[in-house]
Amino acid sequence: MRKPYVLLLSLLPLLLGALGALATPARAADNGSWSVYPVASKIAARPYFYLSADPGQTLTDRVAVQNKTGRPLTFRLYAADAYNTARDGGFAVRTVKERMRGVGAWAKPAKSRITVPGHRTVTVPFTLRVPDGAAPGDHPGAIVALDERVDPGGGRLALGVRRAVGARVYLRVGGPTLPALSVEHVRIGHHQPLLPGLGAGTATISYTLRNTGNVTLDPEVGLKVRGLFGRTLLDRALTRVPSELLPGQRVRLTETWHGAPQLDRARVTLTVRAPGTRQSASASFLALPWLLVALAFAVGVSTGVLLVRARRGRARRSAPARPSPRARPTPSRPRSSRSARP
Repeated sequence: MRKPYVLLLSLLPLLLGALGALATPARAADNGSWSVYPVASKIAARPYFYLSADPGQTLTDRVAVQNKTGRPLTFRLYAADAYNTARDGGFAVRTVKERMRGVGAWAKPAKSRITVPGHRTVTVPFTLRVPDGAAPGDHPGAIVALDERVDPGGGRLALGVRRAVGARVYLRVGGPTLPALSVEHVRIGHHQPLLPGLGAGTATISYTLRNTGNVTLDPEVGLKVRGLFGRTLLDRALTRVPSELLPGQRVRLTETWHGAPQLDRARVTLTVRAPGTRQSASASFLALPWLLVALAFAVGVSTGVLLVRARRGRARRSAPARPSPRARPTPSRPRSSRSARP
């Protein structure tokens, strides 16, 4: 009986691992079996491709693929556009079958498939032609080495995996640059115990961070919460923010606030800033012990009903008695006398 396979194109190493973690020192993109990196220049080694070109210009460069295993490995070599993952804003690249609009469409390796012997390195030139109508600003991408073999795994339900490693390409096209950020769609979910004092309140603040400009930005997000009468309930810088928000990309982020108030009206303000841009957005929520509110409402309604009934009863008892109507005599009809016959 054949095993059902689920094909997972593992470009995840291109996120924070194989493409280099956002905070790691400069080094080749590596997954333990092979690495992909720019060929060193005459000046120094390069962790990534940092390229600049004007519309209509053609660039050439070289990428190295190193096999760290003892057996030959065959790769599909291609250029890809980069994007931010919606989950956490990590750096990722498009798969080989996706449509490319930037570096993935403009860069062409000299060979689309290469075989690298064990413990050897193969260098491949590539050409990057920037079209005449290319928009100015940053166009991030990667040169990717994809192992097209599918690892079947084991078990009854096997998970087929294709692994890929890529070297990042940071291309800036000449022209005006515009740094611009926005914070949008702020939503607040508030949770608290049914009765105050029986637990802590928690607020979940979700928001969308969007790069509306044409350059890559390292945003900083500040969270401030004010209660009634302007009291500051919370003021802190958020740490779970992508350090590279690519042009035109948006990410949905969530921040949890433990110890949120249980009886207050709070206004939450998120402020995002980067060099040359700053934007804010706000939302409010009402914190009330809803069980006590419901009980008080029920007691109030019941009390009101009882008061209305009691008032109506008193009104009936205090109303004066109406006199009974007197009987009117019924007029008797006169009897008609018959004339006696003679």
